[in-house]
Amino acid sequence: MKAPQIYNLDHLGLVAGIIDEMGLVDEINQYLGENSNKKVSPGVVVKAMILNGLGILSAPLYLFSRFFDGKPTEHLLGAGVEPKHLNDDRLGRILDDLWGKGLSFLCLRVALRAVKVFDVEVKQAHLDSTSFAVEGEYAVQTVDTEQGEERQEPQEREVRPIQIRRGYSRDHRGDLKQFVMNLICSGDGGIPLLLSMANGNQVDSQVFGGLMREFSQQWQFDGVHVADAAFYTADNLKQMGTLQWVSRVPLSIGAASGLLDEIAPESFFASSIEGYELSMVCNSYADVNQHWVAVRSQARQNKDLQRLEAKLKKAQQQAQKDLQSLQKREFDCPVLAKAAAAQLNDKLPYHQLIEIQTVDKPHYGKGGRPAKGTQPTHFTYQVSASLHQDGAVIEQQRRRTGCFILATPVLENKPDLNADEILRHYKDQQYPERGFRFCKDPMFFADSVFLKTPKRIEALSFIMGLCLLVYSLGQRHLRQALTQAEATLPNQLGKPTVRPTLRWIFQCFQAVHLLVIKGVPQVVNLNPERLRILQFFPKSCLSYYLLC
Repeated sequence: MKAPQIYNLDHLGLVAGIIDEMGLVDEINQYLGENSNKKVSPGVVVKAMILNGLGILSAPLYLFSRFFDGKPTEHLLGAGVEPKHLNDDRLGRILDDLWGKGLSFLCLRVALRAVKVFDVEVKQAHLDSTSFAVEGEYAVQTVDTEQGEERQEPQEREVRPIQIRRGYSRDHRGDLKQFVMNLICSGDGGIPLLLSMANGNQVDSQVFGGLMREFSQQWQFDGVHVADAAFYTADNLKQMGTLQWVSRVPLSIGAASGLLDEIAPESFFASSIEGYELSMVCNSYADVNQHWVAVRSQARQNKDLQRLEAKLKKAQQQAQKDLQSLQKREFDCPVLAKAAAAQLNDKLPYHQLIEIQTVDKPHYGKGGRPAKGTQPTHFTYQVSASLHQDGAVIEQQRRRTGCFILATPVLENKPDLNADEILRHYKDQQYPERGFRFCKDPMFFADSVFLKTPKRIEALSFIMGLCLLVYSLGQRHLRQALTQAEATLPNQLGKPTVRPTLRWIFQCFQAVHLLVIKGVPQVVNLNPERLRILQFFPKSCLSYYLLC
């Protein structure tokens, strides 16, 4: 008699059910084509990679097949699928096939299908980027100026979609090479709509406008594009044409910093969003007619004031140190001494040197105390000064705390957004930022990007995007179902909430097992709390827990 078998199902049935609900396996198989000689189709391999990525305690890719040891592989992936079929070679070939077939169009197909199945509203498109550092050296492509062709150094030629190279690191890892991920999310649940990889030295301000126009064309999107200050350049604004957008205005623009310095406190009015005050003015930066909204946040102001005080304290210490160093220096003439003092004065951000004087220091031909009446051989000159806070500059900085400026165009063919709508759109910019935090979580396999070729790194990043898509869809569906049922679930602290995180729900399903006795499966440890949670998920999820 065959002994009973027990497998760790845990939360993987929820993940598998969301994947099935969106029809991802069929979409991948149609795109890449199925090979009858292979025991596991490309779509099933991609499904397995997503289960690995969302496994909470996921194994790194070089332990990919080991992740499924002790898991109900056939139950999750289909009859006949065993962990040994999910080996490194099969994984690598699928990544190669995904890249070779084209990731951008596949991303579009998958996102369009997901949006349709889960009825996601696409009225806002939030764009942002981040960098992922990688270990190891990667050859850099150069351009043959005579033939105009790209070639890889030193010898091996390879057309690569991205270049792994050094650039501005969001993770403060300038010692490592990196690649960049560009992400557009919906304002409805933060669902990923567009994912693209770029060279490690991408300059966001040079590509954001093009990414917005590309997305607008592919999706026939007529909503509002939202981005951070990197988007706000003259070139990007001009090429947006009739597209609607909302962006933060960088204070490096003179008119923006001037507005915050000059705006009267009484010109602000209370926003319908608690904790904010707004003031709207007109502007024509880059010859584009716009509404600028000055925003003042009380919560942000408190934090900014704390940071400013810390900055002032540090600046005071550094200025005192620089002044002491200056006062020890000796100069050949008073002019040079005063010039050095003026140079230091210009460098001090929050302080000024006052009572600046030069002090004569006589020098004699011999050491020791000179005899009475001995004339000095020459003089050197030192600076004497006091340090004083620049009250005007500090007051200006205090006035700016908690304030920032948002902009949106004035379009003839579209109604103007009011100030509250502009702020609300911008606050939803948190969606791509949360997506990046998700992908960079140490418990997620994206933290161990170590693949040997850039094309596999790009394909793996696509898998990361699919993991984010599945997670976001599952979380959005759960929260909507709770809201519609006017129900709540307990959060980590045991308090009722209609907005639980899917990660917490995953943790609630730890120690759920699939038991197989004489070929008959049954799920154990489905206590009343877990059964109640399952009623808010699609039926495709329930089937993995043998409830349908």
